[in-house]
Amino acid sequence: MSTKVEIQGEGFLINGTPTYEGREWHGKKIEGLLLNTRMVQGIFDDVNPDTVQQFAYPDTGVWDADRNTSEFIDMLPTYKAHGVLAFDINLQGGSPYGYSTDQPWINSAFESDGSLRPAFMNRLARVLKAADELGMVVIVGLFYFGQEKVFEGNEDAVRKAVDNAVEWLLATGHENLLLEINNECNIRYELPVMRPEGVHELIERARAITLDGRRLLVGTSYGGGTIPGSNVARVSDFMLIHGNAQEDPNIIREMVKKTRQVEGYTPKPILFNEDDHFDFDRPDNNFIAAVGEYASWGYFDYRMKGETFEQGYQSVPVNWGISSARKRGFFGLAKEISGY
Repeated sequence: MSTKVEIQGEGFLINGTPTYEGREWHGKKIEGLLLNTRMVQGIFDDVNPDTVQQFAYPDTGVWDADRNTSEFIDMLPTYKAHGVLAFDINLQGGSPYGYSTDQPWINSAFESDGSLRPAFMNRLARVLKAADELGMVVIVGLFYFGQEKVFEGNEDAVRKAVDNAVEWLLATGHENLLLEINNECNIRYELPVMRPEGVHELIERARAITLDGRRLLVGTSYGGGTIPGSNVARVSDFMLIHGNAQEDPNIIREMVKKTRQVEGYTPKPILFNEDDHFDFDRPDNNFIAAVGEYASWGYFDYRMKGETFEQGYQSVPVNWGISSARKRGFFGLAKEISGY
């Protein structure tokens, strides 16, 4: 194991050194930030035989989960070369269409009782190993609201899923991990333990699990424009917020300021790990606004209606290349800001 992520105040260290050491951009401190991108489908599969065919690759006419993971891993050195030091992966993915109401597919590393599906975890092990070797950080998400259904309304199964996943992650020995309990805890979850009023229990539960004196750094995220609650701020190691649907960069600036003012907040990193606002060619955008307030920013890209296979990192099947103008815009700005 070669990569260890740590937190010091509001910034991140990798192997004892602040990220982007000494870097400033347009007079703003970049050192200690963690530029990231949402790649939650890196271990995607659909175990529902009635829906899996819709994710077939255009060149073969079939879906291939191992191909998807391999092609993602192959691109990691390129992402890092642009200064993107972290990415999201999720054990229940995200909507393969960017946004979806009905989600009949089953993309979950968890069975209904909270046990782990070996094929998913084997793909995750490959991703974690590759990132560790490259000096990258992985933000590992456990739950996604579109797949909460697999637990069949059983909160104890959710708790068991947390235990199983955290114990598995610690057992890998990797120390390049941040844990996101669930994606957007305030969006469409039904079980109270996964909602804003109860999710602090799962954060505390994950933080309490140790192996050889090690534990994971843990937080959870909220939907676009939402400020975290004080119950989450008190128990989180870092704060995750989202910029989705926030068209004015000044709203992003205010979100960061308001997050620092939440009751129970103490100095800790603030990360946007999902934002579908682009405008990378403009003098002001959400990316620039976030880093200007000393908050890390994460790119969320999906294939919009009518767009081609080259677009989108969350839409399945995924083209993991920097294969569109939008992707090039993000990575180009990340490279400029990071100084890579």
